[in-house]
Amino acid sequence: MAAFWQQRGRRQESGGLGSVLDGLGSVFDVLLANARLVLGVSGAAVLAIATLAVKRLIDRATSPRDEGDPKAEQKSLEDSWQDLALIKTTPKPAKKQRREDLSAPLLSPAQPVVPDPRGSSAPLGAPQVQSSPVRCLTLQEKLLSHSSQLAVPEFQVSLVPQLARSICSQLQNFLRSKFPELPFGRLSLSGALLDGLEVLAADHVHLMLPLVLDAGLWSLISGEDTVVRNPQYWMIKRIDLGYFPRGCSPWDRFMVGRYLSSSVLNKTLHKLLVASINWPAIGGLLGCAIHPVVASRELKLEVKHDQLDLSITLLPVVEMEDKVLLAVPPEGLVENLWLESFYRAEVSRLKKLDAADSGARQLCLRILNGVCKSQPRLHKLGGSPLSHLILHLSDTASDWAEESLADRFQQVLEELVASLEKGVLPSYFNPKINLFSGLLEEEIDEMGFVLYRAITEPEVLLK
Repeated sequence: MAAFWQQRGRRQESGGLGSVLDGLGSVFDVLLANARLVLGVSGAAVLAIATLAVKRLIDRATSPRDEGDPKAEQKSLEDSWQDLALIKTTPKPAKKQRREDLSAPLLSPAQPVVPDPRGSSAPLGAPQVQSSPVRCLTLQEKLLSHSSQLAVPEFQVSLVPQLARSICSQLQNFLRSKFPELPFGRLSLSGALLDGLEVLAADHVHLMLPLVLDAGLWSLISGEDTVVRNPQYWMIKRIDLGYFPRGCSPWDRFMVGRYLSSSVLNKTLHKLLVASINWPAIGGLLGCAIHPVVASRELKLEVKHDQLDLSITLLPVVEMEDKVLLAVPPEGLVENLWLESFYRAEVSRLKKLDAADSGARQLCLRILNGVCKSQPRLHKLGGSPLSHLILHLSDTASDWAEESLADRFQQVLEELVASLEKGVLPSYFNPKINLFSGLLEEEIDEMGFVLYRAITEPEVLLK
């Protein structure tokens, strides 16, 4: 008992350290008792290891030292350092993940590796892994790779023509029964899909409705000789009314003045498509839903199938004097104008040139059409303007082999920018026609800006 009080008095002389340490020990006991509930199994284990090391320090601090042993103080000091090392090397429990951390990337950015000045620590027998250098693709390789991504899905290539021909047949039968006196020709399909120039998706097709006119009763007048002064349009005039009065031609009912009106014909066919044809019944027969577009100036049908959505445009067409004229009048008060179409001549010329020198003109056109289709600001540049520009370049650039695709692609971009700067792109088949005449100045500036930036880096158009 005397030794106890002597030891206690010694603790009190050290500033009450014993009482403080006793209090800490009791706190540690309470923490250990509740650690599993608060921290879980792994957290409790870590806390237990750390508490054990601290309690060892407390026990050594409160236990009497053997004053006769000079090595006791050194041994106690070494044990204390070992316990502190035990606390430092104890792995920390995983931090509880916060909700905002769930959106953080799993992989942190790679930190730069600082070389060890003492030499590599890798074993001598470990194999050395060499990183392969990143291969940069050329523009030629990127164009060829991009062209493979433009292919229309196979099921659309077979389904769209089949579905369009079925609708075409139903419409042809209805026209013959509704207007037996009008000599309509045979409806046919037209469009880039049938000519192998369609890209990305087959979402539209044209139905060509020929009008059979008597050449002895009708003649053509160029738009240059009319008030519109536009060589891209024509007028179809009724002639010899003194010998062949009105009513001699079945198409006289669509005349305005002495001219065959494309607007009157379109209005009649529009009423027919919207109000007279039972499209729900035809759609049910063909396994799709067909709806005429009421608010459009065009004669358009929207077809919804289980596998695709298709837009079909009906185009009345007149072929006279080697001209192909479409009933597509310009917006305005002029109702008697017919638009001259060069599509058939464009495709025929491109295929003929490619067949002669195994060229890549059609491939280049498909890539450019894909670029214009994927970028809204270039939509109005696709189709006919690109075809005419490639035909112009074919007269000056003779090398159209696939190996020169990148050079020709770059040249087309430069020529497009130059044409947009002037606001003029002459038609290949009629230089008097400016294919940019229907574009607004703001649209020309916007397209020119996009293509001007792409001249130095054409790859941006392929993304």
